[in-house]
Amino acid sequence: MSDTVLVAESGRPTGSAAARRMRATDTIPAVVYGQGMEPISIAVARRDLRQALSGPSGMNTVLDLTVDGNVYPAIIKEVQRHPTRREVTHVDFIQINLTEEIVVSIPLRLEGEATEVTNNNGLVDPSVDSIEVSTTPRLIPDEIVVDISEMTMDSVIRLADVALPEGVVATGDPESPVVTVLVMREEPEEEPEADEVEGAEAEAAEGEGGEREGAGGGDAAASDDAE
Repeated sequence: MSDTVLVAESGRPTGSAAARRMRATDTIPAVVYGQGMEPISIAVARRDLRQALSGPSGMNTVLDLTVDGNVYPAIIKEVQRHPTRREVTHVDFIQINLTEEIVVSIPLRLEGEATEVTNNNGLVDPSVDSIEVSTTPRLIPDEIVVDISEMTMDSVIRLADVALPEGVVATGDPESPVVTVLVMREEPEEEPEADEVEGAEAEAAEGEGGEREGAGGGDAAASDDAE
């Protein structure tokens, strides 16, 4: 049994109009299927779903989905959201066997500071935000942590380099990049515009002319005094 129980109601009306009425009362239309069972149309309270997924496992939480007294060990297979409000509009639950492996996507989190990268005007760039793994439901990790503190400007952390918990196996290409380094361009110094240069040269020329005129006037005054 799972530690997280989510109670759902069966026998919900189908169709888009009925779904809109349900969502207006904070009830989400859903379906549960899998493991040889016939799909069951159900409804869950938005508040109850939010609470069930509030733990560290988030969308990968293993649920005891309780429908009409029957308990289905399940996880969320797919969530549909409103295109603008992003609120959940429909949920697909899939019944699982707690001893059989399933494929799930686990969030990726970077840990540490890549000092050498920062000091060389670089930027650590995660190529993915999650990693797909195969494991049994009880061993699903809450997140996958990658330490970036030893990264240099030439570093590439590939899928094969990522440490995974025992019983958890990545399904992707071992050579696929998970974290890379970007080289940031330095901002070039702004060159003065041509109009500014011409204006500065003109001011300098005027200044020199003024000095020459001032010098000439002084000579004439000295000559008058002499006379």
